[in-house]
Amino acid sequence: MTRLTFLGTGTSQGVPIIGCQCPVCRSADPKDKRLRAAALVEHDGLTLLIDAGPDFRAQMLSHDVRHLDAILLTHAHKDHTGGLDDVRSFNYIDRKAVEIYCEAAVLRSLRNDYAYAFAEHKYPGAPEWHVHLIDQRPFRVDSSAQSGELEWVHDKGYFYRMPDGSLQAPDNSILEAPHEAPNVIPIRGFHDQLPILGFRIGNIGYITDMSRLPEEEFSKLEGLEHLTLNTVGYKPHHSHFSLDEAIALARRIGARHTWLTHLSHTFPVHAQFCEELPPEIQPAWDGLVIED
Repeated sequence: MTRLTFLGTGTSQGVPIIGCQCPVCRSADPKDKRLRAAALVEHDGLTLLIDAGPDFRAQMLSHDVRHLDAILLTHAHKDHTGGLDDVRSFNYIDRKAVEIYCEAAVLRSLRNDYAYAFAEHKYPGAPEWHVHLIDQRPFRVDSSAQSGELEWVHDKGYFYRMPDGSLQAPDNSILEAPHEAPNVIPIRGFHDQLPILGFRIGNIGYITDMSRLPEEEFSKLEGLEHLTLNTVGYKPHHSHFSLDEAIALARRIGARHTWLTHLSHTFPVHAQFCEELPPEIQPAWDGLVIED
């Protein structure tokens, strides 16, 4: 069984938008309160996070998440990676480096945005990551329990305790995700001209921030129970599906249920939006749980 919890279903600014007085931003309905898009997936004993944006800390706390086996990144934009510094809490609680799976282009962005996490001599308390490179090939995520245990040394930072009792500093090595016995299928798409990834895990497909899906990717989405698709508004958009495009795409893919995410305040309040849509295609909301 695969279980997905929507941690955030809003655009890069979230809903409500700072300073906005529109009916959606002023709505009292909790389903109109949207954090930045992210999802928690439980699959085959693994707990996986898709994207860690600026609301990462609040999302982990509100859903009482105490352990992550891995974080899968769709792309490098800040609304999907801006919370990665807060994995330090998992470093401390789990005494493990956090496993991050991303493409090479995303890694280059992380090296710029979080240079202190890749430094040879890290500031004590900098986040500890194991970065696994992925591409369009299906890959396997393993439990983080298999990785070495971190030990905190006061005023010095994290180290690994070696069998001989010595301490070894993390080396920031970059790993390639294994492809044997894969449990995650990447879905290639484009965010305007930027290549990004969605993911199929079990019979749930998660696609966000796309404006184009290449023809060769559709076979990866056959037989889905649930599909997540992004849309930011009614009008055509250079980097996201419009509502009409998302509906047409959902019907072509043919999942039993399609859930819309990355929603903006240009749509009506949740209850009214639900009435506008066919029953098999509905807006997701923060906290919605789906299972295949």
